[in-house]
Amino acid sequence: MATPTTRRCLAVGGLAAALLTGCAGQEDAVRKVARAFEDPAAAPADRCALLAPTTRETLESDESLPCVDAISQVPLPGGRVEAVEVWGGDAQVRLSDDTVFLTETPSGWRVSAAACEPRGELPYDCQVEGP
Repeated sequence: MATPTTRRCLAVGGLAAALLTGCAGQEDAVRKVARAFEDPAAAPADRCALLAPTTRETLESDESLPCVDAISQVPLPGGRVEAVEVWGGDAQVRLSDDTVFLTETPSGWRVSAAACEPRGELPYDCQVEGP
């Protein structure tokens, strides 16, 4: 089954090959950020730098702690990348033990939600998320 990104890329006809390369490039960039964020060896400051600004602000406000202290308390189980989907400026990376959502910012792809668990038809339940 074609993903929304695949359909969008293929819809352009003669430019499909070039666009598929661009879409694949976006998926690679998204995958790279998600893996870096979920890397067990990642320093808390590095994880904070990968958060979308509003997500970082929400985390600090909710926990009443600086990001580096708050993110250290969040279990980020990571795992291998099982699927990457990109929809315009938003993306989802499903890992074997977690799901991460990302958004494209002027600084590149950033994590908008992490430590997320699916709840069937309901929205994901995420321990780290923006407004």
